[in-house]
Amino acid sequence: MVLVLGCGEKTDSSVSEAVHTVESEKDLPAQPTSSPTTVEVTDPTPTQISSPEIQLLSVRVIETLPHDSDAFTQGLEFSQGRLFESRGLYGKSGISEINPNNGELIRWLPFDDVYFGEGITVVADKVIQLTWTNEIAFVFDLDSFELLETFSYQGQGWGLCYNGDSLYMSDGSSWLTVRNPDTFTIEDEVAVTKNGIPVEAINELECVDEEIYANVWRTNEILVIDQLTGNVIAVIDASGLLTGEESETADVLNGIAYIEQTGTFLITGKLWPSMFEVSFE
Repeated sequence: MVLVLGCGEKTDSSVSEAVHTVESEKDLPAQPTSSPTTVEVTDPTPTQISSPEIQLLSVRVIETLPHDSDAFTQGLEFSQGRLFESRGLYGKSGISEINPNNGELIRWLPFDDVYFGEGITVVADKVIQLTWTNEIAFVFDLDSFELLETFSYQGQGWGLCYNGDSLYMSDGSSWLTVRNPDTFTIEDEVAVTKNGIPVEAINELECVDEEIYANVWRTNEILVIDQLTGNVIAVIDASGLLTGEESETADVLNGIAYIEQTGTFLITGKLWPSMFEVSFE
């Protein structure tokens, strides 16, 4: 039975005792996660479509906002003006709703110490959250954080996004699995390539129209990926957002949330003291 602790404004003391000693959350999988044997993927070969010229974009900061520097951010998601965040690390994982204007915690659901939280996405009135190596995805009611059901999958869970029809999930390799939002079964696979070369360590994902914005773990790059072909069509340089002093205690860039009302994004990172409303130019 999945153990999820009750809601509260701060992490329960029993949760915070078992913080994992490793400050980076992942070991890269040696190869793409295999598909469940019950699902047939007919053609996992990268689509042979010539790559367009890759755009090189930069970040324009519109506003700098506070962010909890204790939050090991694994996923960030905007939905109808509300901001949801997944946090990782053993003993510190959970899901929260935070105030997008000042970063203050509105709701917090900590997990049992055996779970390491990963990417999240919103599907209708539910939020789906991955775990790193537990091979379990939690499905919560968006308004109450009540646990509604769980999905199982093989391999590691890293990032997750929803394009209105399908889920896209990363596992740290160069592959994205396309999943049914109701059953979580694999419907397709997409290889992410840059100029024909596979891109490893695809992490946090954000679906926007027919594109996927993706953090690349341990870099300051955000990739813009064509959902259909997996081709990288733009590379965003997101370096230099933190001061030198802030960077000393912060971890890597991670967390992309699209703000549909303005066409801008919120981005942040693990243990970052700030989140940034930005446009990509």
